[in-house]
Amino acid sequence: MSSEFEGYEQDFGVITAEITGRIGKIPKLVGDEKKQMIVNVEKQLDEAKELLEQMDLEIREIPAQSRGMYSSRMRSYKQEMGKLEADFKRSRIAYSDEVRNELLGDDGNSSETQLIKLREERAHLLDNTERLERSSRRLEAGYQVAIETEQVGQSILENLSQDREKIQRARERLRETDTNLGKSSRILTGMLRR
Repeated sequence: MSSEFEGYEQDFGVITAEITGRIGKIPKLVGDEKKQMIVNVEKQLDEAKELLEQMDLEIREIPAQSRGMYSSRMRSYKQEMGKLEADFKRSRIAYSDEVRNELLGDDGNSSETQLIKLREERAHLLDNTERLERSSRRLEAGYQVAIETEQVGQSILENLSQDREKIQRARERLRETDTNLGKSSRILTGMLRR
């Protein structure tokens, strides 16, 4: 049974390697070539999904004590599949520099003002990122203070509860002592009368 799983693993490895290679070529293509490559990759992605389903079925038939190893491998294959699908989506809309320049009619020379504007935008983004990081650190510190305050409050409540119990026990002892003194007083009074 595990040999069938391993056969599926090998097929999955081969097909994902082919998919990765083709995904890398997609941004460099245009027109019908690009469309054909996209269709081919979609077919291979479907084949890879079918292989994952077959492997999943094989795992279900493996005895429970040795299933863990195969399950962890399966999780990694599913993550790899998700990454391939994400890369494929990005590659469908991406263009290489040469293709982009050809489509836009740009000769590749950016004007000085565009470079300055890009640098300013980049600096602005970096500033915003730093502000967000500082705010995140402040929030984290505030959260830690709140947790510590909650722990101190909980400790105080526990101490107060213990003190309350002690006071109630002391009050009970006083009542008992008062009752015992009352009885002793009556006994002594009775003895004196005799």
